[in-house]
Amino acid sequence: MREPSPDRHPHAGEPFTDSDEAIAAALEDVSIPTLMCSMVHLTGDPAWIRGEIRPAGLFLNEYQGFMDEEAKAEVRRLALPAIVEYRDNGCVLPEAQPDPALLHEMMNFAGCAEIPDDVVPMMLDEMALGDTDVNRITWGDEIDAGVRADFPVVVIGCGESGLLAGIRLKEAGLPFTIFETNAGPGGTWWENRYPGARVDVGSHFYCYSFEPSHHWSEYFSRQPELQQYFVDVMHRHGIDEHCRFGTEVVGATYDESTGTWEVRVRAVNDTDAADPASAGGDIETYTARAVISAVGSLNRPKMPDIEGIDDFEGPSFHSIRWDHTVDLTGRRVALVGAGASGFQIGPAIADEVAHLDIFQRTAQWMFPNANYHEPVPDGQKWAIRHLPFFGRWFRFLQFWPGSGGDLRSSRIDPDWDDSDGLSVSERNLATRGFFEGWIREHVDDEELLAKVIPDYPATGKRTLQDNGSWLRCLTRDDVELHRTGIERIEPNGIRTVDGVLHEADVVCYATGFQHNRFLWPMDIRGRGGTVLREQWGERPSAYLGITVPNFPNLFCMYGPGTNLAHGGSLIFHSECQIRYIMGCIEHLLRAGHRTMEPLTEVHDDYEARRHAEIHRMVWSHWSIRHSHFKNEDGEIYTLSPWPIHTYQQWTKRPDPADYLFT
Repeated sequence: MREPSPDRHPHAGEPFTDSDEAIAAALEDVSIPTLMCSMVHLTGDPAWIRGEIRPAGLFLNEYQGFMDEEAKAEVRRLALPAIVEYRDNGCVLPEAQPDPALLHEMMNFAGCAEIPDDVVPMMLDEMALGDTDVNRITWGDEIDAGVRADFPVVVIGCGESGLLAGIRLKEAGLPFTIFETNAGPGGTWWENRYPGARVDVGSHFYCYSFEPSHHWSEYFSRQPELQQYFVDVMHRHGIDEHCRFGTEVVGATYDESTGTWEVRVRAVNDTDAADPASAGGDIETYTARAVISAVGSLNRPKMPDIEGIDDFEGPSFHSIRWDHTVDLTGRRVALVGAGASGFQIGPAIADEVAHLDIFQRTAQWMFPNANYHEPVPDGQKWAIRHLPFFGRWFRFLQFWPGSGGDLRSSRIDPDWDDSDGLSVSERNLATRGFFEGWIREHVDDEELLAKVIPDYPATGKRTLQDNGSWLRCLTRDDVELHRTGIERIEPNGIRTVDGVLHEADVVCYATGFQHNRFLWPMDIRGRGGTVLREQWGERPSAYLGITVPNFPNLFCMYGPGTNLAHGGSLIFHSECQIRYIMGCIEHLLRAGHRTMEPLTEVHDDYEARRHAEIHRMVWSHWSIRHSHFKNEDGEIYTLSPWPIHTYQQWTKRPDPADYLFT
């Protein structure tokens, strides 16, 4: 028996000795299209994807390719002896592994479509079938240690993007400090601890490409597991020793005489962390050659402007400040807001409370996802852990259907009659019909249907996912959905504009975040004393969402115009952004420059193209009156309109011609 190579590819699976019966039992749980791709690696035979048994179709979050039971059983029957032989031979892979052409063919097989040539490089990078981390920083040792030591970096925030920045900075051998207001890493997953909080991107894709996780217990993991993932990654990479938790960045000022940033921070306690603006710790100052903002936008609560909001006599709180000391059992609860957070909270507490009143300003579109609350079966976990590259192909299956490469459903057809405000194109109308059909399958009450079917185009706002739990919640006798506006909050409840008082013991405001206020409330001052908040006003912008004129060596992750409404994941976007940022830093160090900032004309041209493209998209449609994507003037400076693979290519490396250096 040959022994596995000591330099075995980490995604090739851990060797195993499970019995034939255990392997057969595991195969009952696995994604069959994923298994067939894995078998090409395991056997070296592409016949697995070239036969008559194939996925019948592809839909986001459907993992069996709509294959019938007979076809799936036949694949399991054929796979079992090959896997047993692989086990008996010591789990040694054939030397001949798929070349790029075959990998493309395998993508077409799993994706049930011809994957465009310009998308394939992105998918290969993502899947890491060769190099396990194509974005790993390898140039650090090529630069003099003294030069690197003279380039301290401050990272603001230790959510997914700030932690990622720390990993890359450490690989480069650069000194850095991460300042985080909270007591630990995870950002939004540290703070949003309300009942039912979970991710709406598949767990096996919602993780760093170089840190895949086969331990996920659910296909769409809940907050505690997500938070723990980032804690574990932090410790595994030794980033914790670079972190200052419980520390808020108050502001940063650029010093033109030295080409450095003076970053002002102060310690906060648990009470301050809930409202950092009220923190009163002593100010400390840190000097940095570069500042990376990784502050996110789902952490500053936005309270509604409702009369009497402070008059309520019972417990009340924003969803991000959920008070777990309040027992909801047998109490009347008012949930104000039913967007992404409220959508999760309602079903999670409905069984516990005596009565739930949900106040919703705008109905939300949703699409069906049968796996939204489903556990990952043991057999699927086993396959991800042990079968060659199974986990990478399953990641592909989660990524590709929602990869944001095809924006036709989101684009406004200028020749389409949109006078009713219900659709923006023929394709968008079909999407509306599909979504509406899902709603009608679960709701047969006409009065409730009138409340839950949106009066704007499909995908025009953040589209939510439902396995039926939200709609079932709304049909309960002890739950009532109100679309009537709120007049004021009273000591014992909420009075709507029709004069009705809805009595409540507890009020939760699931009313969103300060999504349009980037880097707020920090005081950032750049070249010539330019105040970032004043330069941006209500129209924040950055070149590629990353760099800003007048602010040398200030780099944004999840900056203006980089939020996603059409696919991908923010972790994927963060990997694009930090690759670009590290490319900028590398150029500064190699070329001996002190600072860099985008040329004004380059920034302005990019922003003009982004703005024009956004105006062609459904998110900008006139019929959408309430959207956290839009600012007070109804304009969008939060979203990216670009296909995911296009943005990935643009951020591969910086072009020095786009920048002013000193």
